[in-house]
Amino acid sequence: MNKLISILVALFAMTFSTAFAGGHAVKIATVGPMSGQYASFGEQMKAGAEMAVADINANGGVNGAMLELIVGDDACDPKQAVAVANDLVGQGVSFVAGHFCSGSSIPASSVYNEEGIIQISPASTNPALTDERPGPYTHRVCGRDDQQGQVAGQYLFDNYSGKNVAIVHDKTAYGKGLADATMAAFEALGGNTTLYEAYTAGEKDYSALVSKLKQNNIDALYVGGYHTEGGLIVRQMRDQGMKTKLISGDALVTAEYWQITGDAGEGTLMTFSPDPRNNPAAASVVKEFKAAGIEPEGYVLYSYAALQVFEQAATQAGSIDRKKVLKAMKKGKFNTVLGTLSFDKKGDVSLPGYVFYEWSKGNYKQL
Repeated sequence: MNKLISILVALFAMTFSTAFAGGHAVKIATVGPMSGQYASFGEQMKAGAEMAVADINANGGVNGAMLELIVGDDACDPKQAVAVANDLVGQGVSFVAGHFCSGSSIPASSVYNEEGIIQISPASTNPALTDERPGPYTHRVCGRDDQQGQVAGQYLFDNYSGKNVAIVHDKTAYGKGLADATMAAFEALGGNTTLYEAYTAGEKDYSALVSKLKQNNIDALYVGGYHTEGGLIVRQMRDQGMKTKLISGDALVTAEYWQITGDAGEGTLMTFSPDPRNNPAAASVVKEFKAAGIEPEGYVLYSYAALQVFEQAATQAGSIDRKKVLKAMKKGKFNTVLGTLSFDKKGDVSLPGYVFYEWSKGNYKQL
């Protein structure tokens, strides 16, 4: 009953950012965790989408039609994601920039493909989103966990071969997928995983896991999961006097990680795509965000780029008909804040892969 209530509340709590300039509006949406422990990422997506809509509408909209943005909250819950997706169908949405969590994007993609709604995820990295997509309407502008895992696995092998390496995950589609991809890459190179464990997301006390890591003299811990749990784990390791290096993926690209860890997060490593804030093509947009008091970290610019693709594809198609826009997406190239991109036949994006970042003194910088 509580889950049903939360889903209904999420649906009725959808917020609307509308810009009519006479004429009809094209309804689009961004969907992510606007509530719950991963809400900082939902805020990134919302900020990116809202700025993109404002900029597109200020330049005449899409083929003369204004965009109307609907913001949906899936709380990174698969059932809630499907409920939100079905609600968007009822509202006549043409395009969705979402979802954030792979565990939400994958089931929601079935709804979008059945209804012919174009989906571009700014952040879902599990390979299954595109490898097993239910139809041609699913895409992403971020990389994949098998790419991310290759980079992380190589780093572990180069720096911790012959030492004690632990790999843990939070049992989610994203976390387990990333941990498994990293372990596969590490072991394919000849590395040996000392400990492989699962933990439960949302808990506050990871002392049992930390004690097991300490007992096994773990030198490097790879975490397949989100910043909330990763932050608590590293803090609790430091509380036990451990110097174990924490390494993780793109779900640590939020200032909230350091808010959780404080100085315990110093030296944490993570993989993420080359920082789009440093892309010359993004300079004016980055300036625009900062003028509005928004730091375009993490997936802000990825969400902005997803809407740029939709607008440019519709312009190239000369139509807002979804089939025609989809056709333009398949064969077109798009100039975005991430750089010039296109999609392969599976809906994956042609952009550079992953690099390492290090957290230090409250900020992360590319190595």
